[in-house]
Amino acid sequence: MRSRQNYAEMKEIKKQQRLATGLISDRFSKVSSIIIKMAYFHYGTEPIVMRTVYFLPSGYAYFNMECLEKGCADGGYDLGPVIISMINSHKKSAKGKLVCKGKSAELPSEHARIAYEVAVEYNKKS
Repeated sequence: MRSRQNYAEMKEIKKQQRLATGLISDRFSKVSSIIIKMAYFHYGTEPIVMRTVYFLPSGYAYFNMECLEKGCADGGYDLGPVIISMINSHKKSAKGKLVCKGKSAELPSEHARIAYEVAVEYNKKS
């Protein structure tokens, strides 16, 4: 029962975080879409999951991707600073790597990482 309550609390916190970021259309009116491609790595050198996430103007400007490791607390990958910097400098693409900063007694400090590619598409000028 406690586990279900914790899950509900965490879900509500994430919902409030998304709401607090606002809509992409409100924060970045010149952006028509944001595409993030990620390769998740777990300990080794081969990616375990490939993922593509699409953000449209009607979506929230919440760019925190969760860690996929079971038992990772407060981890994940915040791509917000990367994307905001790209939009401010009107860049169309960026690549990089991030390490999960989550904590767990069972997991090593650098238990997971991602390689990402971000593409920002801007509205066409009329």
